[in-house]
Amino acid sequence: MTARSIRRALTGFVVAATAAGALTATAPAASAAPGPERGHRATQELMDAEVKAGVPGVLGQARERLQDKILTWNGSSGVADLNSHRPRLPEDRFRVGSISKVFASVVLLQLEAEGRLSLDDTVESRLPGVLRGHDGHDGRDVTIRQLLNHSSGIYNYTEDPGFKEYISTEFMERRFETRTPRELVDVALRHDPYFAPGKGFHYSNTNYILAGMIVEKVTGRSYATEITQRVIHRAGLRSTTYPGTSSAMPNPHGRAYSKLFKEEPDAKTYDVTELNPSWGGAAGAIISTTGDLNRLYSALLGGKLLPQKQQRELLTTVPMGEGSQGRYGLGILTATLSCGVTVWTHSGGIHGSTSLVVSDEKGTHTAAFNYNGDWRADLPGLVQAEYCGPAKPTGAARDTLNKLTSLR
Repeated sequence: MTARSIRRALTGFVVAATAAGALTATAPAASAAPGPERGHRATQELMDAEVKAGVPGVLGQARERLQDKILTWNGSSGVADLNSHRPRLPEDRFRVGSISKVFASVVLLQLEAEGRLSLDDTVESRLPGVLRGHDGHDGRDVTIRQLLNHSSGIYNYTEDPGFKEYISTEFMERRFETRTPRELVDVALRHDPYFAPGKGFHYSNTNYILAGMIVEKVTGRSYATEITQRVIHRAGLRSTTYPGTSSAMPNPHGRAYSKLFKEEPDAKTYDVTELNPSWGGAAGAIISTTGDLNRLYSALLGGKLLPQKQQRELLTTVPMGEGSQGRYGLGILTATLSCGVTVWTHSGGIHGSTSLVVSDEKGTHTAAFNYNGDWRADLPGLVQAEYCGPAKPTGAARDTLNKLTSLR
């Protein structure tokens, strides 16, 4: 593993700063982007190269809406199972990690549209006492909006040293343990905040654990129920589930492989398909498919899930900090690629699974990918290949790419 991979893995989920990697390179005009109707050779070649470099398997799907028809391309490389060697299939389910975050954002924005809350409400007003009296964290100063765009300053529980041990060296013995949302928040509250609310950007899974808690407090119903009725059903997602504490994967699915964040090239590979994802909760527990992720982003960017006011809020962004040219909205981020295409995206990583979903600005050209391993993934390269073709970013663009991917 590279140092970048370790940082990504030990934070639990991948922040999707990936698509901004080719921001400043000179390349063909936006109209030269490949698209399903123009072939996916560059995308497929990169997937094949990733398998040659040691990834068990890569799965991809791209969809493009052209007038009254939708063109779909399905690609794969490698295997879904190292024992049976069966290929990866378009219908295979996998854990999507931090791509889960936008589900919470959409539900909270819908609740705002219904007049049941405001994104400018404080966390204290919705979760009294939860962020009070702990090393500088004060829920009276943090708004729901700041949770969703990671400007709250709240400590990321997956950066806690003890939690890092839990998800790495101790994981195989403890992977079926249940962690409650309040327990995860309490891990974060052992530490000082990164900065005063609204005064910076720091990706924190704790923000979305709190967001899920607010959904349940406001609605009086489970988080799973709310996202199922408000997002999964409305977007027409056919194979997406929120597993809660269940360790099982619904069929069909391949296997998920992890090296538990060891750097050595010959580090042991573990089958981690079955695990209790409650340690990710609203921040990263969802299971889906490439097809459903494409449907989600098509509906989301197409304006089918939110009223216009809340859609503008979803896509209102903040800078992602020094060295990044990407900007973060509410559970989704944006960047402009070297070929001039502006994309909205998020990536996600959890044990044995690394995923990406990306869309153009209107939801007309979407793409989703999954690796059934967690020790390498050229997600920026996949975005570049799919939307700009085979040209590789160089110079300043390459440097920007390295900075962005180190945030994951």
